[in-house]
Amino acid sequence: MKPSFCSYAVLIAYFFIGSIHAQESKIIEIRQAGGSKQDQQRFPGANILFKSQNKRVILFHEGALIESDQAYFYSKRNSFKAMGEVVFTQGDSLRMTCNTIEYDGETKTALATGNVLLKRPDMTLETEILNLDRVNDKAFYNTPGVIIDSSSTLTSNQGVYFMNQKKYRFISDVTINNPEYIVNSQQLDYFTESNLAYLYGNSRIEGEAYTIECERGFYDMEREKGIFKQNATLYYDNKIIKGDSLYFDSKRSYAAATKNISISDTINNSIITGHYGEIFKEKDSAIITRRAMAINIVEKDSLFIHADTLVATGPEEKRILRAYYDVRILKSDIRGRSDSLYLDESIGLTKLLKKPLTKQEVQIFTEEDLNKRNPVLWFDQSQMTGNEILLLSNTQTKKLDSLKINGNVFIIEKDTLSEEGFQQIKGGLLRGAFKESKLDNIVITKNTEMVYYLYNDEDLQLIGIDKTTCSALRMVFKEGQIDEITFLVSPNGNVYPEAELPKNERSLKGFSWRIHQRPETVEDLFDENDKTEQFPEILKFKFPEEEKSVQKQNKI
Repeated sequence: MKPSFCSYAVLIAYFFIGSIHAQESKIIEIRQAGGSKQDQQRFPGANILFKSQNKRVILFHEGALIESDQAYFYSKRNSFKAMGEVVFTQGDSLRMTCNTIEYDGETKTALATGNVLLKRPDMTLETEILNLDRVNDKAFYNTPGVIIDSSSTLTSNQGVYFMNQKKYRFISDVTINNPEYIVNSQQLDYFTESNLAYLYGNSRIEGEAYTIECERGFYDMEREKGIFKQNATLYYDNKIIKGDSLYFDSKRSYAAATKNISISDTINNSIITGHYGEIFKEKDSAIITRRAMAINIVEKDSLFIHADTLVATGPEEKRILRAYYDVRILKSDIRGRSDSLYLDESIGLTKLLKKPLTKQEVQIFTEEDLNKRNPVLWFDQSQMTGNEILLLSNTQTKKLDSLKINGNVFIIEKDTLSEEGFQQIKGGLLRGAFKESKLDNIVITKNTEMVYYLYNDEDLQLIGIDKTTCSALRMVFKEGQIDEITFLVSPNGNVYPEAELPKNERSLKGFSWRIHQRPETVEDLFDENDKTEQFPEILKFKFPEEEKSVQKQNKI
């Protein structure tokens, strides 16, 4: 049988190319074609290869096999344009189908258009236009693309696939759909083998029980954990957690935040701030330290509580806050200091507690030393101390209801009409009542003592200094000051003219005026130790060095 004209044409074209490029190693080979023709007027310099009934056009170049219905082959340029159910394969690692492909054998770059489907063992990519760079082993697109791997579906408007690194860089409206979560980002670098993602720009991750927002982030998509920075926010367990740096581990039900953190409790209307915090969802607890401060909104007023460490435990409806070491309290009408604090909002109880004494301190401390160690509260102008101070609030209205001080009660108020005088009352127990959140009256019992400056109502001249002991007395407050004192049991004492009572007898035993400890502003709640910046490894995490912008690489 004699060879057909088409077969001769294919052979002539093949040998013609071989003679011209005999010294080159990058020539495109024609492996198969049903026939060949030329149309120099419309396609100058091109051999037009087409399929026959039994043969499709097959071209080969440096490990890449391209199959199509028709191809315009430019031998001098060592390039071609193929169309019609194009199949591009590169060994067992890459298979791409499209409507049309333009290929340059000198640069080993290709432009695939129309229903592009790129498949690798670990993923598939669908888009309308795809640039393939075989020299640098990458593919990139500027049309909406969809990538499907073993566990997720990823979509974006632009993207680059670095084949050697098995890494994607997605740009513009990036979305990852996974059965466990959804990720949205402006830019995302995704490593297919390790399932790691790096987020850039406004990003959001929505899981079944959490939502994360950030502008920079690292996310292990298989383990559902990561590190997030720049306006990082975690919505978790009815809390809003913010920080310069966040760490989150969904499987461990654990989160940590570093520097400028805040934890907002949407149910209890409270915020805790600090520089380091940890949240344990399964234990219903959070620990905050380093410039830690709790802010509770009470009757449109803010109650600030600062301590070295704050610990919140329990479910929202039974939340308990514990504060440890150098507790400081600030409210519009209340100031306070103590070693530790216990707050249970479910029963409206706040306890201010002192640091336990050592055996040596018990032996050597004077009564004044003991009072300096005790927790202290200031209600307007009155300073109150004792072994233990309890504040009780109405659980419905959140308004202060009553006050209790157990052991070594000592009340001091600066006498406004004398230079060195102080109104003083001490006793064993104190019970007080509030009216419209203002201290209205108190009753002091057990070994009660008093030093009180008495003045004439008409000209405010000093009548004398009342120094009395009794079993119990009642005090009424007006506009934040002691207004009236009533002895409930027969008192024993005298009113002394000022000249007849020596100064050293004008102070009750254990007197300690602690006004220098009273915080007046939020900044007064902090000391030099709170300015020390010592943060864990979260802040030291670094992102991979960014490569050149994809927009600058999207042209072949």
